Amino acid sequence: MSSLTPDVSPLRQRMIDDMRMRKFNGKTQIHYIRAVRRLVAFLKRSPDTATAEDLRAFQLHMVDTGTSPPTINSTLSGLKFFFDVTLGHAELMVKVQPVHQPRPLPVVLSCDEVARLIAAAPNPKYQAALSVAYGAGLRASEVCALKVTDIDSERMTLRVEQGKGRKDRYAMLSPVLLERLRAWWRVGHAQGKMLPGGWLFPGLNPMDSLSTRQLNRAVHLAADAAHIDKRVSMHTLRHSFATHLLEQKVDIRVIQVLLGHKRLETTALYTHVATEVLRAVISPLETLPSS
Repeated sequence: MSSLTPDVSPLRQRMIDDMRMRKFNGKTQIHYIRAVRRLVAFLKRSPDTATAEDLRAFQLHMVDTGTSPPTINSTLSGLKFFFDVTLGHAELMVKVQPVHQPRPLPVVLSCDEVARLIAAAPNPKYQAALSVAYGAGLRASEVCALKVTDIDSERMTLRVEQGKGRKDRYAMLSPVLLERLRAWWRVGHAQGKMLPGGWLFPGLNPMDSLSTRQLNRAVHLAADAAHIDKRVSMHTLRHSFATHLLEQKVDIRVIQVLLGHKRLETTALYTHVATEVLRAVISPLETLPSS
């Protein structure tokens, strides 16, 4: 994606270069290019000829054809970049607004379910990776990006480099998690998979890190093996981490920092699923005098 090829138009190459200049990751670049392709398919002409009314009609088209809110908003983000930055016509997007996305409550596992899930992981590498996701509240991509040198056993922290929002942060490293990581390191080292300063969770080729796809496949296999009926993903472990901390009465602002959330409102979602917190509240019905 770094140079113009015969299959890439000058306009698309300019957009690609604009994204590269801002160091957008490959996944974002793909989503943004796809957004412009959707618009072209609707217009049946070059996207730089679109008018504000064309863009408004395109959004109505997505709504009327049943496009999901996340896809609509992702598409609009890509188009906003294209018209604002690549074409320099920000005024064309004025009538285009993101749609509201219903936010369902996250699935949370009990402590017993978490223990069963981790124990059912396919091998020691995945058991350790799932332990990190739950024990430190990391996203799947953050687990995969960890290197051996990110473990600080003196300060009992995990260094998370370029997490969501391209921000670095430190995550907690408990004694139990440290021991599990050491156990995995011994196994991986004996297998010749752990390179000096390399990935904490290498893929089939030790030069490459484990992929989020491989990790998600492993957690689904573990959920089936553990007979957990809930809809489980890697992010479920992160949700469970936050909820269980809240139930232990950890300050929600501390949880916000550990999760790397930008806004406290995002972390506050877990108050709706922290059942131990709900149980601790006395219903006013209980305080009424007996009849």
